[in-house]
Amino acid sequence: VQLQASGGGLVQAGGSLRLSCASSGRTFSRTVMGWFRQAPGKERELVASISWSGTRTYYAVSVKGRFTISRDNAKNTVYLQMNSLKPEDTALYYCAADEETVSGQVSTTRERYDYWGQGTQVTVSS
Repeated sequence: VQLQASGGGLVQAGGSLRLSCASSGRTFSRTVMGWFRQAPGKERELVASISWSGTRTYYAVSVKGRFTISRDNAKNTVYLQMNSLKPEDTALYYCAADEETVSGQVSTTRERYDYWGQGTQVTVSS
């Protein structure tokens, strides 16, 4: 499985960005997807996760109410809409796939994810 993330960039505080992650996986519609981020000097942290059909989602406390994860199984793509961005959201953002799942599940630990994209940089200026 190959994951290709895109959509990062430089934005002012309060602005918005939408990240996309295209998957080559043949079983995308039965794969839990997640977005992680890693800031310099910090550990990689989970931002959001979404179940197979998108009916269940999980968000880190720091982004809840500002970020929205969604997916289009017909396009093998997962998205992260980021609104009201803050300088502390600056990080390299990664998408990841967890194939060992069941319907209705989200995955909240880094160790569960089997495949990772290359990362896309998000920089929020104050």
